[in-house]
Amino acid sequence: MKKQYNTLSLIKAFIIDLLIWLYLVGTGFYLLEQLNVVEYKFSYFLITSVVLGIITFVTQNSLGHKGFRSKKIKKRRWYKTLWGWEIFILIAITFVVGWDIVEVNPIKLIAKFKNSKVIISQLFNPNFDNLLKMLSALSETIYLALLATVFAIPLAFIFSFFAARNLMPKNLLGNTVYIIVRTVATIVRSIEALVWAIIFCVWVGIGPFAGMLALLFHSMAALTKLYSEQIENIDSGPIEAMKSTGANTLQVWIYAVIPQIISPYLAFTMYRWDINVRMATIVGFVGGGGIGLALKQEQQLLHWRNVGLIMWLIALVVWIMDMVSGKVREKLVKH
Repeated sequence: MKKQYNTLSLIKAFIIDLLIWLYLVGTGFYLLEQLNVVEYKFSYFLITSVVLGIITFVTQNSLGHKGFRSKKIKKRRWYKTLWGWEIFILIAITFVVGWDIVEVNPIKLIAKFKNSKVIISQLFNPNFDNLLKMLSALSETIYLALLATVFAIPLAFIFSFFAARNLMPKNLLGNTVYIIVRTVATIVRSIEALVWAIIFCVWVGIGPFAGMLALLFHSMAALTKLYSEQIENIDSGPIEAMKSTGANTLQVWIYAVIPQIISPYLAFTMYRWDINVRMATIVGFVGGGGIGLALKQEQQLLHWRNVGLIMWLIALVVWIMDMVSGKVREKLVKH
């Protein structure tokens, strides 16, 4: 069994080394091609990556060995090790490639500041004539976020038990349910609420209902992940004690699991409600209703004083929510 474990560790180490060099060589070819030094060819990229991956793997001092090898590597200062230089090169080349792809230009930012002076001056001089209209849109955004959070809580609460590895039985049915729930939650969470809003705007039409559904889907998946990870970190003692008395699965969940997770669950829920208030604005920008839709309309009409009013109202609400949710989470953590 030990031999199999070591073999598996070696395979994982080699895969990591290979992936690292695929990334490094790929980004290296990209930079050289940008400088017109070489022309990118997939065969050169692949061969170079594999050769360098094998060479670093054979040294037994690579990043892959550092992460997955059961054999202990002699401790040295990072600059005297291969894995240390791999990390340094990874960080350096990632920064350089990112700078190039994003086209970072501090000189342009400073030199063209005059183009934004008029807009900024109007943003800091909001038009309070539209205050009541914008407050109405803002209330729509707040309720939108509230309902999305409230509807997501019970769904995420139920799914979290099936997404917790320590609660699912280690048989075919248990593993299948665990994998399905985890996979669906990951896929839904990986698709931003903005994209969900676009989908639901086509499905049910432009308005706050579409925005609420978008936040509901994303919140449900995100809370399922947070809730299930909290379940996986609970004390297993009460669970084993309940099982030893002959308690069924539902009784174990109710009396051994739920008492341990109520407080962190409430903290996670408040945190998600806080996030949804912010996200509701962006969701509204693509047709999900509320203050975000008003912001888009005013921005397209170049009514910058109205945009300034909306921005200050959003900032005020977010600040109030931060203060309130922070206090609530603080009380929950203490208890």
